[in-house]
Amino acid sequence: MATALYTGSFDPLTAGHLDVLRAGAAFCERIVVGIGTHPGKAPLFSVAEKSALILKCVKKIATGGCAIEVATFDGLAVDAAKAHGATILLRGLRDGGDLDYEMQMAGMNGAMAPDVRTIFVPASPGVRHITATLVRQIAAMGGDVSAFAPPEVVAALAAKFSNPR
Repeated sequence: MATALYTGSFDPLTAGHLDVLRAGAAFCERIVVGIGTHPGKAPLFSVAEKSALILKCVKKIATGGCAIEVATFDGLAVDAAKAHGATILLRGLRDGGDLDYEMQMAGMNGAMAPDVRTIFVPASPGVRHITATLVRQIAAMGGDVSAFAPPEVVAALAAKFSNPR
């Protein structure tokens, strides 16, 4: 069993993200969810809000023998993986477009850190269409996102958009 790093902005966490975590939990003893921070981006949720939501939503997954932690990083994913003792970069694939991009990233990451392997997990059919961007947009326009995100995230989105910054 190994430690994996699963990176993203998780703004917000979606049912698709949870799908990848469930799959990774089947072959990892530990997964670090790495929230990427980028100074030029203005996320909807703060790092603290995202961390709290992720930890609430992964409780059921983490009970199966895989520990799930949350950390932030602002550099290269391979450097974050090494810092957290991860030998796997866990990546979800929704479609062929994701595969093309992720293969390039895996090649570059492999050249920079040959001891950190990228493992791709195909999205389950029921979540292939979900993106955090679309979930944010639908929620911002008052739409129902309960089919696309866990209940804790749906509630947080409703609160965020009922009380704009």
